[in-house]
Amino acid sequence: MSIIRLSSHESRTVLLAPCFASRVPAGFPSPADDYMDKALDLNEYLIKNSAATFYCRVSGQSLTGIGIFDGDLLIVDRSLKPQQGSVVLAVIDGELTCKILDLNQQQLLSANKNYPPIPIREGSICEIEGVVINSIRFHRAGL
Repeated sequence: MSIIRLSSHESRTVLLAPCFASRVPAGFPSPADDYMDKALDLNEYLIKNSAATFYCRVSGQSLTGIGIFDGDLLIVDRSLKPQQGSVVLAVIDGELTCKILDLNQQQLLSANKNYPPIPIREGSICEIEGVVINSIRFHRAGL
């Protein structure tokens, strides 16, 4: 029988930044909107349970098919119950990985055809460290 277990951990961070009230077009330019909305608290916007949330950086290309790339910053919530299809940070037989959880087939999936599924075999211990709730991509080198 394989075991899927949750871990617990605490962490807190606070950041306030100004935010434009309107969306910024990524197609054709539109007239500038000088109106700034209230200050945006990234914790309020991105994190629902700060005591159970932590950050980590991605290494590798196995999740590029779902928009997670090498060097991205992941926001991981330990308090969420992993569900079928959740992106999770997991330790399987002592190896840390970030994959898509397939509870139906008892495996961890990549989102890149060059990376095969990782089966959760009989006798394996798969510990779910948390569920990935957001990813942040850096568009400037060196960050």
